[in-house]
Amino acid sequence: MTENWAAFATAEPDLAGTVEKRFGAYTHHILATLRKDGSPRTSGLEVRFLNGELWLGMMPNSLKALDLRRDPRFALQANPGEGTGMGGGDVRISGRAIEVDDVETKAGYVEEVEPPEPFHLFRTELTEVVRTYVEDDEYLVVQIWTPGEPLRTIKRT
Repeated sequence: MTENWAAFATAEPDLAGTVEKRFGAYTHHILATLRKDGSPRTSGLEVRFLNGELWLGMMPNSLKALDLRRDPRFALQANPGEGTGMGGGDVRISGRAIEVDDVETKAGYVEEVEPPEPFHLFRTELTEVVRTYVEDDEYLVVQIWTPGEPLRTIKRT
């Protein structure tokens, strides 16, 4: 089961707000895709939250775009920033990336983002959102959301 960003934000608005803030703190993040042989590939990437969707834009024929065309599964890690503070915690999103070729949709994205053209545009379908953070300098807290399930919170000392 997958859901788009809007469905996740409706189900878990507080966590969605934290995730957007973490991704908004820095421009570049880390995308993991799968190569032809099934091994992982990590690449830098900019992301956008627009019109209820999480968008991934890429240069033409980049290896990450070709990976996603072949196998849409991805994992996206928010840039942790400098030092060890990680304000808002460590945030990861997993799902499927669906390439968008619709001229009107891409034109709307171009109007908002002004990316270098041409480019690949992928809409995401989420399968998991995870936030990990330290609470009261004592607990490691892991929040896990998956579509159709309530938010799970695990605390460890």
